[in-house]
Amino acid sequence: MTRKRVTGLVMVGLAALGAAGLGTAAVSAGERGGSFADVPSGHRHGRWSALSAEDRAAFADARIAGLHAGLKLNPEQEKLWPPVETAMRDLFKQRAAQREARKEFKRERGRMVDDAPGALRAMADAATARGEALRKLADASTPLFATLDEGQKRRAMMLARPMRPFGGMHRHGPRPGGERD
Repeated sequence: MTRKRVTGLVMVGLAALGAAGLGTAAVSAGERGGSFADVPSGHRHGRWSALSAEDRAAFADARIAGLHAGLKLNPEQEKLWPPVETAMRDLFKQRAAQREARKEFKRERGRMVDDAPGALRAMADAATARGEALRKLADASTPLFATLDEGQKRRAMMLARPMRPFGGMHRHGPRPGGERD
């Protein structure tokens, strides 16, 4: 596989991981007392788990719009954007549906230890669905990524970084070429 194709697939995967992992990062930050932690009044301002479906949809729209604006696509590339946006929106919708399914599972069956096999099956189903959604996003973004110049690819990686779990800070140490995260 060529380096450009691998880089493109990584970029798409990172964007999708961000869609799936940003909430996890927020909850983890709250557990550490970070910016998503409970405030003294007992309210959970800023906690992703406290956001409404409408709020989450607004953040998804903002992330998609930010990526689109940052890429500064030319007219030919703009024609390739709609399938990418659709795949990203489908991924966000699928994530929301999984969140609701987890809530329903918890309401119906209680804690995971009360029905571990059922919880494992649900997690496997969710992972399969995420994998299929990621594959659709990769397929939709391949034609667009093939047309991006180096500057657009660099911006895409930077814009996708906040979408990754923990804000993209999971990698430590030098990169090839001496760069650091």
